[in-house]
Amino acid sequence: MSTTRPYSPGDRGPEPSGASGMPEGDVPAGGASTGGTTAVPAAPPGGRQVRRLDFDGQSGVVPLARDFTRQALYAWGWLPAATADQRAAAEDVLLVVSELVTNACLHAEGPEQLELTCDNKVIRIEVSDRGAGQPAPRTPHRAGRPGGHGMFIVQRLCLDWGVVRTPGVAGKRVWAELGAPA
Repeated sequence: MSTTRPYSPGDRGPEPSGASGMPEGDVPAGGASTGGTTAVPAAPPGGRQVRRLDFDGQSGVVPLARDFTRQALYAWGWLPAATADQRAAAEDVLLVVSELVTNACLHAEGPEQLELTCDNKVIRIEVSDRGAGQPAPRTPHRAGRPGGHGMFIVQRLCLDWGVVRTPGVAGKRVWAELGAPA
């Protein structure tokens, strides 16, 4: 299901600047930032973990995004997978990352940032770009036609997905959420 919301489902909206105890955009003490990536340690409630990859000046962004995501999945215990279901869940995450980053490359002047958020039950993928377009699965979907399958794949694999736009700011964030393997 595609949705356009000012924020994700279950969220009451963005916290005001400083509401989390630090100014927006700051990395908490102990967070690492190297080579365009930022790893934020787990927050106490729910074991939530966040990793960010900035694409500024990068080439080969789709394989870069997949490698970054694979590293996060290893760090978060999704890989190596002990069962076929766990392996399939990790592969689904990698495929959705590839599709969202590819769409930003093809339809939105390229991605700006990839953000991965993981808690015990859900992994959230967000790709920000400067594009004005609205992603949507092609209808009718024709499996035999080359191209145009990206958002159909995202729709089929994810619990939910959507687009977040900030008024007065160019671009958008396309997000998707997948359930953790059992």
